[in-house]
Amino acid sequence: MMELRKLLQKKRGQAIVEFALILPIFILILVGIMEFGLLFHQYLVVTSASREGARTAALGGTDAETVAIVNAAAASVNAGQLTTVVSPQVRVRGQSVSVRVTNPVKIRAPLISQIFPQNPFPVSGTTVMRVE
Repeated sequence: MMELRKLLQKKRGQAIVEFALILPIFILILVGIMEFGLLFHQYLVVTSASREGARTAALGGTDAETVAIVNAAAASVNAGQLTTVVSPQVRVRGQSVSVRVTNPVKIRAPLISQIFPQNPFPVSGTTVMRVE
């Protein structure tokens, strides 16, 4: 009976050591999933904002109106670093108009930010529509 107790105590110590070895890897995976979710959210918002801007430009809006619409559509992620490029400047009916929206996203996780060569990571979305 005494040997069984000693054996169980040794197993509990082994489980704690194994958990201590796996915990950093588990936390790294968890933080990586969260960072990917934040980047994907930024991508969805920027792409949607470029679509709204392209629709405004395709319907005859000026560049200033297009930029205002893009800023309003991306208000949840716009920290003043959102850039919008509308081309061409002069739009002709039947031709294409392109709106490119770019937003730099800072990666906050220490180890993951070392993996990406450029931090902040540029997230961009481009939409092309025909001028009506």
